Order: sequence, then C-alpha cells, then structure tokens
Amino acid sequence: MRSLPSRAKRLRIAAVGWLAGLSVILSAAIQSPLMDLPSEARLAVAPAYEEDSTPDCPVPDTDRERAPPRGRHLAALGVDRWHAAGYRGRGVKIAILDSGFRGYRNFLGSALPDQVTVHSFRYDGNLEAKNSQHGVLCAEVLHELAPEAELLLANWEPDAPERFLDAVRWAREQGAHIISCSVIMPSWSDAEGGGPVHPNLAHVLGSGDQAQDVLFFASAGNIARRHWTGPYRDGAGWHEWQPGITDNRLTSWGRERISVEVCWSTGDGYALQVIDRFDGKTVARSSDLAKPGRRCAVARFIPAPGGSYSIHVGRTQAGGSGAFHLVTLGGELEYSTPWGSVPFPGDGAEVLTVGAVDVAGQRQPYSSCGADPRRPKPDLVAPVPFASS
Repeated sequence: MRSLPSRAKRLRIAAVGWLAGLSVILSAAIQSPLMDLPSEARLAVAPAYEEDSTPDCPVPDTDRERAPPRGRHLAALGVDRWHAAGYRGRGVKIAILDSGFRGYRNFLGSALPDQVTVHSFRYDGNLEAKNSQHGVLCAEVLHELAPEAELLLANWEPDAPERFLDAVRWAREQGAHIISCSVIMPSWSDAEGGGPVHPNLAHVLGSGDQAQDVLFFASAGNIARRHWTGPYRDGAGWHEWQPGITDNRLTSWGRERISVEVCWSTGDGYALQVIDRFDGKTVARSSDLAKPGRRCAVARFIPAPGGSYSIHVGRTQAGGSGAFHLVTLGGELEYSTPWGSVPFPGDGAEVLTVGAVDVAGQRQPYSSCGADPRRPKPDLVAPVPFASS
C-alpha cells in the first residue's frame, strides 16, 4: 500500500481542488458545454449522437457585458489570497476531460501552459475532431486559477462510456490529482446517481484512502429549464404534464439537431414520441425499447425553421418507482422542473458537482440543482459570468 501524501501536499491538492471546482462553473460561463450525447454501447445506455457547435445554454450577452474584470473577479473569489499564500498549483496535475480542443496549440504559452500532456480516446484518435474550443476555455480558467499546475487534456468517443472511463483511468495513471469535466451525458445515468457507468467511474477514481486516488469535479449542467421530473400520470396512454395535458411543447433554438431523453430507475420502462405541432406528424420516436437493463430512451431529430413540437411520454413497463426524468438538448420545454436536473456525471456521489450563482449568491435560473436533501447537489457553487481573454 502506498503511503498518503504529506500534509503539505494534501493542502496543496485541497487548495487546487477548490480552485478546480471554481473553474468548472466559471468556464461554463465563458462558453456553455457542447453536449456530447451518449449512445448505445456495451454498457446499457441509450443511443445518441455528437453535436458540433450547439451551446448547451447560452449565457446572454447582457450577462457577458456585466462580467467584472478578470482580476477583480478572481480577487472576489479569494484566488489572489490563495496565490499569495503559495497555493499556485505547483506539484499538482489536473486533467481536463472535454470534447472541444480545436486549435489548443495556438494557446500554449499564453492562455495555456507552455506544455500540456494530451491523449485522445476517440476511435479516430483525434483530440481536435470537434469544431469547438470549450475544453480549451476550461483549461484556460484552470491555468488562471492554478498557474503552476500541470495540465492534461483528453477527449473520448462520445458514444462509448468505456472510452470515457479509459480517459479517466489514463488521467489517474498519469498522476492526475484532480479531474475536471464540464460536459454532460444525461442518458448515462438515471439522473439520481444510478445506472451502470457510475460504479465503474467510482472504482476508477478510488475511495480516497490511497495516494493515487482522484478528485473528480463536474458541472451541474445548464438544463434546469429543460428538464422535468415527477411521477408518471397516465392520460389515455400518455403522461399528463398537467391535468388533461399530454403535450409538452418543445421550442427549438435553431437548426441544430435536438435530442429528447427520458431516464428512469430500475423496474420501469418508458417510450418517447415527438410530434410536429403544425401537421401532427411524428418526427422522432425512441427505439430499441426491449434492450435489457436500459434506463433511458432517446429520440432525436433536425428541427424545421420556426418549428414547434410536442413531446409525448408513455410507460411501457411498470415495476419501479413510477417516476422519470425528461431532458431536452437543443430546445426549451413548456413544462419543466429545476429540481433533480443534475445529469451524469454530476449526479453521482463520487463526483463533486459545481453549480452557478450570480454575484448576489442566487442560483442562476439555468443552473441545474438536485432534489434529494439527503444527498444535496450541487456540492459547490461559483459566481458567473467570467471574463475570457
């Protein structure tokens, strides 16, 4: 058994861990995470796809304009005092797991350290495959908060949870003390910390009693207004969002592909249908309903210009709690509930989850939050927006 780090080293890791937690949500305010939508893989998760450049939940321009100068923002967070006390990240390795590292070399020696360690766990091995710099921006914030820390960058195949776990495993093997991930994958869990991926992630991270165990920070997500949860209420074969109403209107943001996802706990089963409100035709429905162990159903489609849609949810199997979670990526819901909206990986007990607040300490309306007072989420919050260079 390896010995635990010295007290000084533990303090450095704890200090940088706190800073890393801030970075998760501050980076979300620079540019919202692009949604790597999960797919059917050997673990029983739902089919999906990888979006290109659709922001999860855009920060309004007015909020960006109100962003205080970076130095003042960092001082308000106490970062200058941590730095003055010598906690600048020296001797600590931080891994950023993300999908958007396009052009990262252009930022070496400026927004990023002079050198970074990189590895792609995509099948094509391309760290810069997606036309996005979200991961670069996340790394920029971390470098600002912990300028002497070593940074590792990694992406993964978006439709393979095993490749995500390989990236986590690689980060640990590289000696990372902290992992930061601001990408969400709703259908990789039941939205309540369950599902097949969480136990594997917890195993890779370690229980915390070994020197090589890792702190994992994740964004709470920006889907509070695009999520619904509650018990299934049958209305002629479809769930009733309100008494007598089985349609939940979906308004798209534009022309980017939309994903509608329903997740649930063991014992139940649900199906999705998306209807065009103009002509009544079905534009998408979930499939592969009978796959054993699945806890999520996904329907996806390309919206028409100015399109308006209705979501129907039906129950295919009863035997569990009777409750479910609905999430939309790429559009707004008419009926939504913010509580219980933290998706994977942030819903897991093994993950430190970070939410967004305004300068007065109030939760940002888009920032996801948990529902279980015995297991409150998020674990930390930080004020946004944050000025990028």
